[in-house]
Formats: sequence, C-alpha cells, structure tokens
Amino acid sequence: MQLKVGLIIANHALWDEVQECIRELPVQVLLQQTELGDPGVFLDQLENLRLDVLIIDLTRLSEPFEQIVRRIKAGAVTPMIIALNETADPEVILGAIRAGANEFLYPPLQGGLRKALERLSGERAQKHASSHQRGKTLGFLSVKGGCGATTIACHVGVEIQRTTSQDVLLADLDFDSGMVGFLMKARTPYSFMDAVRNVQRLDLSYWKALVSNGQAHLEVILAPPVASIHETLVPDQFRRVLTFLRTAYDWILLDLGRSVNALSLGMLEEIDDLYLVATSDIPSLHQCKQVVQALLDTGYNRQRLHLVMNRMPKRSDLAPGELQRLLGVPMFEALPNDYPALYEAYAEGNLLPGSSDLGKSMNGLASKITGVQAKEKPKSKSSLSIF
Repeated sequence: MQLKVGLIIANHALWDEVQECIRELPVQVLLQQTELGDPGVFLDQLENLRLDVLIIDLTRLSEPFEQIVRRIKAGAVTPMIIALNETADPEVILGAIRAGANEFLYPPLQGGLRKALERLSGERAQKHASSHQRGKTLGFLSVKGGCGATTIACHVGVEIQRTTSQDVLLADLDFDSGMVGFLMKARTPYSFMDAVRNVQRLDLSYWKALVSNGQAHLEVILAPPVASIHETLVPDQFRRVLTFLRTAYDWILLDLGRSVNALSLGMLEEIDDLYLVATSDIPSLHQCKQVVQALLDTGYNRQRLHLVMNRMPKRSDLAPGELQRLLGVPMFEALPNDYPALYEAYAEGNLLPGSSDLGKSMNGLASKITGVQAKEKPKSKSSLSIF
C-alpha cells in the first residue's frame, strides 16, 4: 500500500541516500523541507497532508528532538517517525528512541529504510484490507485468437453490474489487439500501463483520472496502443496494481488476450477465477489442452479453472463428459453461435440485446458467475447500449 511520506533533511549526503532508496518503493513524498520552520505551520501541514511516515534528520535540528516529537504526537495526526543520523552514536540512538522515534537509521540506509517502509506498507495494507471487502478478480482468456474472450468479458461485465448494482471494472490486458475500448466505446487517452508505470504513486484519485466511465458503476481501463510498449513487463508491478484495485471495485474483469505468456502466468495469484474461452474446432481444442496443462503446471488450482465453450453448434458431437476427459477441466458454460445478432448489434453501436439467444446465454453466464439471479430487463432494445 502506498505510503505518504514527509522529509525533514538538511544533510545532503543523507538526502541523496533517502532519495535513492525510496525511488523504487510505493511511497508518495508530500513534504520536503530542510528544517521544521514555524511549529504551528508545521503541525497544520501534518494535519492537512495526513502523512504515514515522517523522516527527520537529527544532524542539524534547531531545537531538541524530544520537543519536536512531543509536539508531533500531541497533534491530530501522528505519523511513524524515522530518525536519521550520520553515525551510530549510542547516546544519540538512545536519546532518539526515548524521545519517541519508531526507527533510528544511519548510513548505509538502503537496507534499513527499505525494510522499515515495506513493513509499514504491509501493515497499512492489512489494516486497509480488513476494513474493505476485497473485490473479486476474474480473468477471461482465449485459448487461441478469435475465440471470443473479449466479447464475453464485455457482456458479462455489463450484466454483472446490472444484476448486482456493484462497482465493476473492465480492464483490457490484451496488449496484442486491445479491443475492449472499441466495443465499449471508451474514451480516454490513458491505459493500464500508465498505472503500472506509476505504481509508486497510485491512489484512487490518480486511478480515476485514467479510467473511462461507460455507465454508472462500470468503468473501463484500456490496453495501450498496439506496439507502443518498449519496456520489459514486470508481473510484480501488475500484481501491485491488481491488489490496489481490489479495494476500489467489487468485481474486476480482466481481458487477458489469447493463450498464456509470462505476464499472464505471473498474475495468476491475483486472479480468483480464470475463464478459458474455446471453440469446438480441432485446433482450438488442441490449444485449450496445452493451456490447461501450462496453468496446472504453475500450481494454479484446477477448481478455479472454468471452460467456456463459445459458438457451440446446436448439435455437437462433443458431450460434456468427453470434453472434460479430453481437456482436463469440466465445461462451465456453452454459448450458442449467434453471429448475425452479434454483427447487427455491433453495427448499431450496441452490445447484444437480452432478447437474442446469445444475449440470454451471456446473462445466464453472468448469473452463474455471481450467483445472483438476473433481474427482469426493460423492454427497450438499447438497455445494454454502449453509448
């Protein structure tokens, strides 16, 4: 969890070390001063900024450290206080701890300061998670290109919001094509990568500036433009963003694109249920079997894998039991082939109407996922309009 940090550091060497240390940590520096200044103004700053951590350089204080700490702890906001010194002077250490400092550090700062901030970040995250219901993260993955995971994710996301009236995020992590924004008519110049690149300062206000509001309580975050990513994708940074999103939404739906890669495998621990979308043709079934095995080899729980067969013909030679034996996972849902209705809806700028066969099946899939019975829809054909 991101920490709000204040720095009161006059020593240039200590300042440089602290800056180097916090560069890669989940912190947001809101206060930077070389001295405390006016006591009243300083306390007002603490109350307004509501800092989590205050790092104070002991080498050039204009008043005793004990008085400073006493004044801070008497205020409305009491951040964790980390005292810095150039040396490990036993008397200075003892005095700082007796004055009320939570930590005392001296060069080299890298290890000690990092551990202190990461520990506090973890404690704050646990406290925050205990007071907020964790949202549920669902992944939708086509076993090969063209199976329809994006279409399913968009329709299911809309239906989950409609039936539960909860906050839903539809996130496009298909960096090869990124069609969620087109289908949902999302308008924002930002993408999921903006959150990943700025994970250190990610908070709710920053995140809200990135998303597109398609309709009430349903937000969309886009994939970056095709071929616009030049840096190495680090799964840990994506996991940190997903952990943050659980505190902001009840449901997070991820369009993971096609097949598996290092990034999607690295995010598995943050995905509660993974929906594999396949079709009944031989290449798709072959690839589905490969994907299932790859996921199981990582240790992903078989019970959290759900097979969705898309564009199933009315008469299929594949029985559910035979599919399970062939692919290693049971069929969770079968969706009919209703391409004409889908084509007509997209041509009009809408998602599928609930009256179509495929629309009814999408609604049934969403109800099966949430356990919430679908509400009766209004008769208007545009109830699922994406405009």
